[in-house]
Amino acid sequence: QLQLVESGGGLVQPGESLRLSCQASGFRFDDYAIGWFRQAPGEEREGVSCISTRGYNIHYAESVEGRFTISRDNAKNTVYLQMDSLKAEDTATYYCAAGTATVASLCSHPDTYSDYWGQGTLVTVFA
Repeated sequence: QLQLVESGGGLVQPGESLRLSCQASGFRFDDYAIGWFRQAPGEEREGVSCISTRGYNIHYAESVEGRFTISRDNAKNTVYLQMDSLKAEDTATYYCAAGTATVASLCSHPDTYSDYWGQGTLVTVFA
């Protein structure tokens, strides 16, 4: 069964950290770039960060550059998003997606270049 499962979301205060995980199964994980995307209520979906098949190419949105770190462990079929110095504006549902396109293409045009999506995990940052 092809699937991506996100975990690690929760309720934190500004300045705190969370680590999200995206566990894949049912397809050749290391053939796919993986991206993290987020969508807040009433807002458009945003590409947060994407990582290439071997992790050599990485893209971050300007809004998270320097605070978030994406990584992957192909032996565990898992991609991580370490989120530090969280802000209220990071509140959203976070989704991971897999695609065979480049990192830049996946992050900027996920509807075109993604093949699989997870169900999402909610991150809430409140004071």
